[in-house]
Amino acid sequence: MALAPPRRFAGKVVLVSGAGSGIGRATALQLAREGASLFCVDVDAPAAEAVAKEATALGASALACACDVSSLAQVEAAVAACVLEFGRLDGLCHAAGILHMANTHEHSLEAWERVLAVNLTGTFLICRAALPHLLAARGAIVNVASTAGLRGMPWGAAYGASKGGVLAFTRTLAVEYGKRGLRANSVCPGSIDTPMSAGAQIPADADRELLQRILPLDHARGPETVATVIALLLSDDAAHMNGEDVRVDGGMQA
Repeated sequence: MALAPPRRFAGKVVLVSGAGSGIGRATALQLAREGASLFCVDVDAPAAEAVAKEATALGASALACACDVSSLAQVEAAVAACVLEFGRLDGLCHAAGILHMANTHEHSLEAWERVLAVNLTGTFLICRAALPHLLAARGAIVNVASTAGLRGMPWGAAYGASKGGVLAFTRTLAVEYGKRGLRANSVCPGSIDTPMSAGAQIPADADRELLQRILPLDHARGPETVATVIALLLSDDAAHMNGEDVRVDGGMQA
């Protein structure tokens, strides 16, 4: 007989960005099972709404909002709407991100700037907007980075640079606000099956032996594998974890 999930988030409000698919969706549903009230944010409004409905069916209070995290106005409006609707904000899971793969010498400036705008500037914008509310609640942030931010990822120049920046930024938050009760941690997924990873295309002339650098010791797993770790880090069970970069990569970088 399966045990019921713990109710670690009863009475708490969590905003999940990138909630429409992949790790963001899996995290929203995991938090819903654990009693959180959810504000589901995604650039794809119908996808966010669908996840909010799934979360509601699990017994959670859940609302959806369309938001491009690279837009200052949209991020500030989304966070304000969350607090207006629920009255508080206890946790932020920032999972929104994009991936572009190309030989670095062929990587366009347009693609570089877009990846950094979403993955890195978007992290700054949504964390900055959420910080006053999270400080009031003595809450927690989990930013979804990547093993690409820890180790060279072929054909992922902008992606790796952006995720390395997410790791450094998250550690800054941990140190700057830790004495005020805020915790900020990162997860670094690797070999996780998501729509984003499934859509990635390596260059036609790529040296496929380099793929060994980004493969797990066993096999790829689903986004729920990361969602359970994010839930732990957002919960009071991780009260003594701050500024950590937690790998979820099947031993790829062990």
